[in-house]
Amino acid sequence: MREIVLDTETTGLDPLVGHRVIEIGCVELINHIATGKNFQRYLDPERDVPAEAAAISGLTTEFVKGKPLFANVVDEFLAFIGDSPIIAHNAGFDLGFINAELVKAGREKIPSERTIDTVLLARRNFPGAPASLDALCKRFNVDLSGRAKHGALIDAELLAKVYLELIGGREPGLLLGAAAGNRSDLQPKEPRAARPIRPHDPSAEELAAQQLFLSKLKNPIWLGGVSAKTE
Repeated sequence: MREIVLDTETTGLDPLVGHRVIEIGCVELINHIATGKNFQRYLDPERDVPAEAAAISGLTTEFVKGKPLFANVVDEFLAFIGDSPIIAHNAGFDLGFINAELVKAGREKIPSERTIDTVLLARRNFPGAPASLDALCKRFNVDLSGRAKHGALIDAELLAKVYLELIGGREPGLLLGAAAGNRSDLQPKEPRAARPIRPHDPSAEELAAQQLFLSKLKNPIWLGGVSAKTE
């Protein structure tokens, strides 16, 4: 099973007021395990990066200016994600920005039904507990030491580890996609001897006892007798 963990960095919070994507990061999962195949691009938003956004991501106006436009990488992006389910933290946010960019590039939107929101998974699994990526990394002992700033690829890599824990820890991926039936340690060590067939027919003594019991019944209906009626 192939899935894509996706994260974005943006110039702000709302694509409807002109904010744009400045970084896309994607991590490929097979059977919930990261394969090492990633997609990451910095993008020129064709506008400034506000100071508050730059403080979070470390991506400044000067840094992203001259980087490829989304329209220049859209084919690579769509080829990488294919038709796989998309895992995202607060999926509505990332998908809203990606879809706004897709519309600008003349492409179809990605339907929300394709996404799995890890915020919702976290709130279902741990009601009332913090559901931020930082909080979940700390809960699952995921190393945050390499995350000085928010980054789309860094966060997607962290989220891939968190997602694995949210769906049940490392148990789902232990076989790494191998069929359990092929594992020698799960096969019987020695062939089992066939059990003898157990007899189910009544013995002569049991048949005689049944006939004696039936002979004591008065007017049995299977012999044409009529049961008494009450008025």
